Amino acid sequence: MTAPLSALNGSCTPLVVPLREGAVDLDMYAGLVEFQVREGSHGIVVNGTTGEPTTLTIAERTALVSTAVEAAAGRIPVYAATGSQSLDDTLSLTRQAEDAGADALLVVTPYFIRPPQRGLVEYYARVGAASGLPMMIYHIPGRAGVSMDHTTVAQIAERTPTLIGMKHASLDLGYVTGLLQQMGPDFKVFVGLEEVSFPLLAIGACGLMNAVGNILPRRIADLYEAAVAGDMELGRRLHDELDELNRAVFWDTNPIPMKYLMKVMGLLADNEHRLPMMRAEPALERRLDDLAERMGLTGSLAGAD
Repeated sequence: MTAPLSALNGSCTPLVVPLREGAVDLDMYAGLVEFQVREGSHGIVVNGTTGEPTTLTIAERTALVSTAVEAAAGRIPVYAATGSQSLDDTLSLTRQAEDAGADALLVVTPYFIRPPQRGLVEYYARVGAASGLPMMIYHIPGRAGVSMDHTTVAQIAERTPTLIGMKHASLDLGYVTGLLQQMGPDFKVFVGLEEVSFPLLAIGACGLMNAVGNILPRRIADLYEAAVAGDMELGRRLHDELDELNRAVFWDTNPIPMKYLMKVMGLLADNEHRLPMMRAEPALERRLDDLAERMGLTGSLAGAD
């Protein structure tokens, strides 16, 4: 059984993928899932951008979804990001995620190729037809090189009954206002850029898919819960407290800073990446060490299993 639509909201952390001597460490990944559950996240995203999916094989991505579903054990929803560089790979990943027991799909706009809007409609209609799971568009124009018009989203929804929302990873707040006006308030919008989390929640977003949730899942969940409760004073305070950490995500390509901080905190044994991603450089390490010290993060969460 998949999670009900009413459960698909809140703070849903896109997990990093631990590596050990080049191999995906599934045991440590299961430990990260447990950490998210214990610290109050409302869901997890598998193979999102923070998980460096373009460096993984299809078999590895599928194994990560299966591991996450088993570790979550129905306590929180598992969103499987199944977009890839070709439609056939996306369809394969989508079907395998459904078979593994994922609760919902997150499908990135096809990247690099910069397709026309009519191509996006046909692409998502084809992916939606391959699975009965709730599907969300992953809109990240800065990385994918393509933006999606509001009318294109509406056309996809007409063709795809399973389309329930979008992860919007852009600083464009006006886009979300227009999207909700086009699609209605029940269309789910998750915030995909940390620094606009609180502003977008204030104008109608239903949740966060925030890389900083790897570091401070409870604090990110608190931010979401404050916004939903209408506690703007608490929401603004948390927004301000998280500001520098939110910006630190982009002191180098995400998740390079996050993995280093997680090692500092004891959440990862090592901040290993696969090429062309690389470890933090010494200057960035010093900058992140200073941030961790000032925020009281050093060693604070060691012992996640």
